[in-house]
Amino acid sequence: MGILDKVLRAGEGKKLKAIGGLVAPINDLEPELEALSDDELRGKTTEFRTRLDNGETLDDLLIEAFAVTREAARRVIGQRHFDVQLMGGAALHFGWVAEMKTGEGKTLVSTLPAYLNALSGKGVHIVTVNDYLATFQSEWMGRIHRWLGLEVGLVVPGERDTAHKRAQYACDITYGTNNELGFDYLRDNMAMSLERRVQRGHNYVIVDEVDSILIDEARTPLIISGRLADAAQLYYKFAAIVRGLVRDEDYEVDEEKRNVSPLESGIEKVENALGVENLYDEVSTNLVHQLGAALKAKELYKKDKDYILQSGEVKIVDEFTGRILEGRRWSEGLHQAVEAKEGVKIKEENQTLATITLQNYFRLYDKIAGMTGTAETEAAELMSTYGLNVVPIPTNKPMIREDHGDLIYKTQAAKFDALVEDIAERHQAGQPVLAGTASVAHSETLSKLLERRGISHEVLNAKQHFREAEIVAQAGRLHAVTVATNMAGRGVDILLGGNPELMAVRDVKADGIDPESEEGAAEVATRTEVYTSQCEREGEKVKALGGLYVCGTERHESRRIDNQLRGRAGRQGDPGESRFYLSLEDDLMRLFATGAMNWVMGKALPDDVPIEAKMVTKAIERAQNTVEQRNAEIRKNVLKYDEVMNEQRKVIYQRRDQILNGADLRAEAFEYLAEAVDGVITTFCVSDFTEEWDLDGLLTEITTYWPTELTVDDLRQATSTDELYDVLMAEATSYYELREATLGEEVMRQVERQVMLRIIDQRWREHLQEMDYLQGGINLRAMGQKDPLMEWQREGFEMFGQMMTAIAQDFVKYVMHVEVAVKSSTPAEEPKMRDVQYSAPDDQPPSIANAGAASTGGATLMGGDGAGDAPAANEPPQNTPVVKSDWDKTPRNAPCPCGSGKKFKLCHGR
Repeated sequence: MGILDKVLRAGEGKKLKAIGGLVAPINDLEPELEALSDDELRGKTTEFRTRLDNGETLDDLLIEAFAVTREAARRVIGQRHFDVQLMGGAALHFGWVAEMKTGEGKTLVSTLPAYLNALSGKGVHIVTVNDYLATFQSEWMGRIHRWLGLEVGLVVPGERDTAHKRAQYACDITYGTNNELGFDYLRDNMAMSLERRVQRGHNYVIVDEVDSILIDEARTPLIISGRLADAAQLYYKFAAIVRGLVRDEDYEVDEEKRNVSPLESGIEKVENALGVENLYDEVSTNLVHQLGAALKAKELYKKDKDYILQSGEVKIVDEFTGRILEGRRWSEGLHQAVEAKEGVKIKEENQTLATITLQNYFRLYDKIAGMTGTAETEAAELMSTYGLNVVPIPTNKPMIREDHGDLIYKTQAAKFDALVEDIAERHQAGQPVLAGTASVAHSETLSKLLERRGISHEVLNAKQHFREAEIVAQAGRLHAVTVATNMAGRGVDILLGGNPELMAVRDVKADGIDPESEEGAAEVATRTEVYTSQCEREGEKVKALGGLYVCGTERHESRRIDNQLRGRAGRQGDPGESRFYLSLEDDLMRLFATGAMNWVMGKALPDDVPIEAKMVTKAIERAQNTVEQRNAEIRKNVLKYDEVMNEQRKVIYQRRDQILNGADLRAEAFEYLAEAVDGVITTFCVSDFTEEWDLDGLLTEITTYWPTELTVDDLRQATSTDELYDVLMAEATSYYELREATLGEEVMRQVERQVMLRIIDQRWREHLQEMDYLQGGINLRAMGQKDPLMEWQREGFEMFGQMMTAIAQDFVKYVMHVEVAVKSSTPAEEPKMRDVQYSAPDDQPPSIANAGAASTGGATLMGGDGAGDAPAANEPPQNTPVVKSDWDKTPRNAPCPCGSGKKFKLCHGR
């Protein structure tokens, strides 16, 4: 059995030993690769790709590709992968989590599997926690990949140029942040054409600080939301319009079936009031649906019977018990229509347009891997949620850091005084100090106290985001004092004595030279040599003083974050120390360790005397466990509820993909027609006795689907529902085929795709909104002895089925009624529906929210295909003559040329 076979078949406990067996074969190739010229080494990339094309696998190339990457890194950035880093790279390639201590060079480790997997041409994504790190790593590690002939892309927030972003995703290796990749996926599934999409699939992802991204940030979903100000105004406008419509003259009401159908005169009045020629042209704003909701609110939903007004809100009354149903809302825009009727504020201000949890986004990838310094505490969750094994990689050199016991004070003021005193003593001796705080506020508090003592220091928090690398890199110099918030994932080692390369880059930039240019690179290399010997001498002095001293100002909710802070000291076998300063006023103690706190507070100890009691230390550990378990439950719950949405999301997004890829919807159009006809007959012809059929209501309802020429007398000729179905389907089919012949098959297919895409988007947004309402009140079901999750799954499934039915019905109505304008000046261009309004997130995105915080933004674009400038509402495209058929020359309110006796706009005009 070969080495790779042993790795792939290794059991849980033998994985580390198995990947360790790969190191020797990689090392054996080193002399051979060192003898190659730069061009020969770079040529290996082409050779590997040729071998892949000839049937070899990535696993077959692993040993050679890793050896090539190590040699390239040595030549390009002067760093040679340690043996343990080769093991970490192998773990990442096999789709595991490599747990490597801070300072072991995880950033460099990622180059090994990234290069190997990029050879396939399917793309590799490397995900970091913030845009600064993504930019920094794409430039630093990207030098190795570019030197080897690979393309390296970068995706960070703020980039709105679709073509540029698509080019970044098309690169062999793309660096980016977890949030931006997730939002791009959601935007892609709101795009109105393939050209507006940027991602090209989800092949392989390496997640840096995997516990931070896949665990800590997974409690809240990614949300793209849009403003509803215009939608609210539309509801108010329709409420005002329908007040002027007359029952039985402009619309018909069937109270028994809870149905309201607009008549020809009513539709005409609404079109005049809105200033539109054809209600059915507005596919995306769905004016037909808005009209139906407004009419139902007017006629079928009565105040003090179906609802009451309380504190300016419309609250539903349970028809069986007469009680108010708190937290419940009618769906499909009915609740908003009733609010508009009553003139109260329409409740929601933002509408969810798209959402996904980070768990479900990352599970889209064919292969996922991660690296972090602290994953063992979350190993069970990583396995259950993502199927990720955690493999602890040994350190390159033994760890000799000394971790001191916690010092606990009664008050925060006493704690900070003691901490500043400790820092001052070490600073005076020359020992570098890193003080970690849990918040920006605490970092600034400590900074002010240090200033009063005259201690020179650097502060690293959200406000110094882009000086991050510079500050961290020099935190190990003599007399250096650095105050920092959460130290996870900084991506830069704290080298004792300072980082010579980054010092050189800083100086070159100060001289106004680009360090990436040929001149700049040479200057950086020269100055790095000078600084290297200086930093080495200084580093020896620091080691003699005990190495880097890390002190924490309080314990974090998660043990992992504490360990990450401690891990900044003692890298690569260096000496180091760590200690936490705590107080009984810290949030963690105050909220979760009350028993221990009360016990200590009863002791008659001065504020400035630290408490060292095992009881308190254990209480802190229990408090951290409590918080970790609570957060794990929150993540588990989020995932459970999103599973329902995820299945629905897959169906909708797959449908959109089919349409964007040019699916032929003709067969489905006939299927939906048949379903619509069947549904209308089932509603209005319940009895087997023809005398009891509601043919007037049936004919009115059929008119909403297509401009029928049939009369009630025609329908009375049918002696059974089957005959009635045949009559209606014959006319529907005939009308559809006439439209197809008039427009041409190609145009008809394009119209169907555009209509379907806009209806899916409109209905999906409404569905997300309704699911939000449902989830908001679903936990109240527990009071009725029902499982909220089961109720969520059941009702979510029913609502999704209703949405799919509504999509089919809307599709028939719009395809049979929408007007089409054909441009003659560009015959090669596909015809477009005229005056279609829809949300276009690609150019100016709607609001994007994470952790429930919505940002500003929002845009509506007029046009047919989502690209370029669009015509004004209800006007043909500017400077483009519109070719009209003989039918189209007929005035809309004139008799139709077909001789039906109907107005043209209600017959073939639509």
